[in-house]
Amino acid sequence: MEEKELWFWLVNAKGVGNKRIGMLLEHFGEVSAIYRASSREIMKVPEIGEHCAEGLLREKAFFKRKYERMNQLGISFILKGEESYPESLLVLPDAPVALYVRGKMPDQRKKSLAIVGARDCSEYGKEMANWFGKELSNAGMQIISGMARGIDGYAHQGAIEAGNPTYAVLGSGIDVCYPKEHEALYDAMLRHGGVISEYGLGVHALAGQFPMRNRIISGMCDGILVIEAKEKSGSLITADMGLEQGKDIFSVPGRIGDRLSQGCNNLIKMGAYLVQDPSDILENYHFSDTSIKKDWKKNNYMLETKEKIVYANLSYNPKHINELIIDTNYSLNEIMECLVSLELKGYIRQTMKNYYILCNY
Repeated sequence: MEEKELWFWLVNAKGVGNKRIGMLLEHFGEVSAIYRASSREIMKVPEIGEHCAEGLLREKAFFKRKYERMNQLGISFILKGEESYPESLLVLPDAPVALYVRGKMPDQRKKSLAIVGARDCSEYGKEMANWFGKELSNAGMQIISGMARGIDGYAHQGAIEAGNPTYAVLGSGIDVCYPKEHEALYDAMLRHGGVISEYGLGVHALAGQFPMRNRIISGMCDGILVIEAKEKSGSLITADMGLEQGKDIFSVPGRIGDRLSQGCNNLIKMGAYLVQDPSDILENYHFSDTSIKKDWKKNNYMLETKEKIVYANLSYNPKHINELIIDTNYSLNEIMECLVSLELKGYIRQTMKNYYILCNY
């Protein structure tokens, strides 16, 4: 039996994590010796109880079938120390023993940025995530996130819409799409980038697995951008891990008093880079000026005078028609005419009845 198959058996056994694998290797010396050991011999290892020993023996009946299934699905099984294993993860004290990959791994020679944030993000957060994902990937940065609802998903989507690769680190098994509504995004990433997990086939998404997932996200990137986060947020866990790993932390500021801005604004108070434009991040990594798009609004030279004024009064925070009437001094009919024209030209969109925001895609 190949050594890689034995490693697959070991990491898939229930109740056996990184720490216990380390203890077993220290005691037995090599993975083949662990495989040959009896339950009684395994239980002689400190902190390896009956439950763990039984899990190892039970897995022997299933792992070959799982291994064949993994190969049929085109999933790569990468062991720590192999050439394709990310060097940046090797410095982690709890680096995954193995990674499962569908699609491709990020190119280790290129800069990578993690974009994370609130699941229940606002329209403003959605637009920011999409915009930063699109512009940074266009400039040559690799976008990494966790494929969660909200900011993660919109950042991935921005990169994909621009035709660029993006990479998701899952908190579930490599073949389990979570959340379910991101199936199209998951499939798109297999064509444009890749999906990565330390959890094998069929492992359901459990709450305790997401903080563990975050250390891989932060470990694989050069910097972390937080867009909208509550005062206590999983995104801040990723940022904290990034700080411990020596990564650059960036934050998009938010409105004072907004609960989705508290985490981001606190990060800035603690020393994170304040970013208002993708160029702020690109300049930090010395990307050429030609790759930086300075203006976050679309070119409005094709618009009529009234359209330009209405457009200038909109942002990524939804604004009601009544506010636009007050801001511009135009009549309802004039405002409606401008809004319909701007929407048809792709400059703005309606988020809900009578509320409008800028559109950058």
